[in-house]
Amino acid sequence: MPATFVSVRPARTSDVDDIAAVQVASWRQRFGDLLPARILDGLVPREVADQWATSILLPATPAHRVLVAVEDDRVVGFTAIAPAQTPDAQASDGELIALEVDPAAQRRGHGSRLISAAVDHAREVPWSTMSAWHPLADEVRRGFLVSAGWGPDGAFRDLQAGIDPDDFVVREVRLVTVVGPEPHAS
Repeated sequence: MPATFVSVRPARTSDVDDIAAVQVASWRQRFGDLLPARILDGLVPREVADQWATSILLPATPAHRVLVAVEDDRVVGFTAIAPAQTPDAQASDGELIALEVDPAAQRRGHGSRLISAAVDHAREVPWSTMSAWHPLADEVRRGFLVSAGWGPDGAFRDLQAGIDPDDFVVREVRLVTVVGPEPHAS
């Protein structure tokens, strides 16, 4: 049996359809019990792909990055990294804004490779910490991030899932990790 080639590399515009497919499949699996079906059924892969194309072609800053996990020649996961945008963020804070692995390719180390590559990028920027928001009810994601050295800092936020004011609200908690030297106090 031939060995499987796995890697993480910067995303290319030719990856956007695969990234969208991974995101839609992952969200439908991860959020199936958290969000109303109409929201998940409303995910349009082409629209998702267009958003990722913009992120790859026109990143908001040089620190923004989209990386993909590849198994043989197939994109099986991705992560997106950006400067942290919360009101309490410092210039030395980065954020893991996306981390998704195709449900069919999970438990093969792709998530760990993506986290490691994201932290490597954070150190190059350089950022001293990274944060990641995730739904409070997503215990699997929290367990994965905690096992990778992330921990809660007590922050939470409520996000409206949908455009209607009466739509479902998702409570998210923030996990953080130190990735570089602490910034010097002024």
